Amino acid sequence: MRVDCLHIGHAGDAEALVVKARRLTYAQLEAEIAAVAAALAARGLGSGDRACIWAPKTAETVIAILAVQRAGGIAVPINPALKATQAHHILDDSGAMMVLGNRGRLQSLDRDVMWFSYEDHWEDLTATGKTGKTGDTGEPPAGMPDDLAMILYTSGSTGRPKGVMLSHRNLCLGAESVAAYLGTDERDRILVPLPLSFDYGLNQVLTALRQGATAVLLDYLLPRDVVRCVAAERITQLPGVPPLWMQLDDAEWPPGAGETLTVLTNTGGHMPARLTRSFSARFPQARLFLMYGLTEAFRSAYLDPGLALEKPDSIGTAIPNAELFVLRPDGSVADPDEVGELVHCGPLVAQGYWRDKKKTKARFRPAPAVSQHGGMAVWSGDRMRRGSDGLLYFEARADDMIKTSGNRVSPNEIEDALQATGLVREAAAFGIADERLGQAILVFAVAKGEADEPGVRRRLMRDLPNFMMPQMIIWEDSLPRSPNGKIDRTALKRKAADHV
Repeated sequence: MRVDCLHIGHAGDAEALVVKARRLTYAQLEAEIAAVAAALAARGLGSGDRACIWAPKTAETVIAILAVQRAGGIAVPINPALKATQAHHILDDSGAMMVLGNRGRLQSLDRDVMWFSYEDHWEDLTATGKTGKTGDTGEPPAGMPDDLAMILYTSGSTGRPKGVMLSHRNLCLGAESVAAYLGTDERDRILVPLPLSFDYGLNQVLTALRQGATAVLLDYLLPRDVVRCVAAERITQLPGVPPLWMQLDDAEWPPGAGETLTVLTNTGGHMPARLTRSFSARFPQARLFLMYGLTEAFRSAYLDPGLALEKPDSIGTAIPNAELFVLRPDGSVADPDEVGELVHCGPLVAQGYWRDKKKTKARFRPAPAVSQHGGMAVWSGDRMRRGSDGLLYFEARADDMIKTSGNRVSPNEIEDALQATGLVREAAAFGIADERLGQAILVFAVAKGEADEPGVRRRLMRDLPNFMMPQMIIWEDSLPRSPNGKIDRTALKRKAADHV
């Protein structure tokens, strides 16, 4: 159950990885992973040692991640958007003994750590590994499925980033589960526009390699870069997060661009209903999967594409190898349409937070008695309800719910209503302290064209009850993004506090 099972056994001459002009077959990819793994082992990387990878999405980055694991080490991808200060925290917290990446980033580090840059050392790593002069390309170290394979650091929505510990079993079953419900096979060409330090971006690569498909890596500056790549590489699966879908909805798609798409997937936040309708109409041949996941369980739920237009606010049901429960604070199962906390059980649940027993104990607890899997479960912190239709509906994160005039209000509902006006491109709603209301509703919004607040409010008054009307709308040119491309709600929450 080592992560090696993701790429061994496929036709050697099939295309595995595409990054700009560089194209690697499965045979070439396997040979380079084996060579680099042997070279890293010869330079001291042993079982359980941590190695960070800090670089953009390149073939070398994918190979480095898998080679570290092949050598028995624990891969720690660092988001390339982070600066040295954040990278230092991850290096220190993980206790990494080496770092691989591109020269510019590695030279900005002031830690006493062994490092290998792609520009200066890659040729030597692959050459020595292949020749066996300083390494051995034999069998990888013996290991167990539950051995730690990777530490993924969260984007730090609360405090410093936490390292989520993922085993080889977690990674393999995560890829297997996603492939099962997406129907991924060797004919697919999967675009990877998101960071490999983000569980969603990483899963695109692992799923492709497990199924013998082709992963096409793309670091893009503008949405038109994504459109061009979809057309040029004849992409079949296009993943995204809501901000990217908003950009792609506004982008110009030339005739024929996207005609090869068969699967669209969204996670990392709620996809507004208007975008669901837009992409369903734009690409009627493609199935649209609305998904939900958390790094602590890799992936949790998906909505059957046949329900995407009928139930656009739902995240569906549990993916294969997962059990999902909506629980009350006392641990009992909530009734249909009763809001509770989503709890994820099963073999996709991570092993906890690296070197943080306190936070691990708070989120990872024995599975509830109703679980068939048993073992440990992760309490998501997300407020959900299971409808009478059996589908799950996201309400809010527990600490994001707005409590105004005695009512609990989901920010998502307000944000969706704003987008439904057709006058707002994107929005983020928050509750701020208010002596009269308990919390007043403040919204940061980006207008479509010129801001028309009177027009927006007229539409909202038609669609929302009075207690859900925003007391304040702050118009922005754009909303801040986290390193993973999501709206940075933490930064906006701090900004909202200035208006109390």
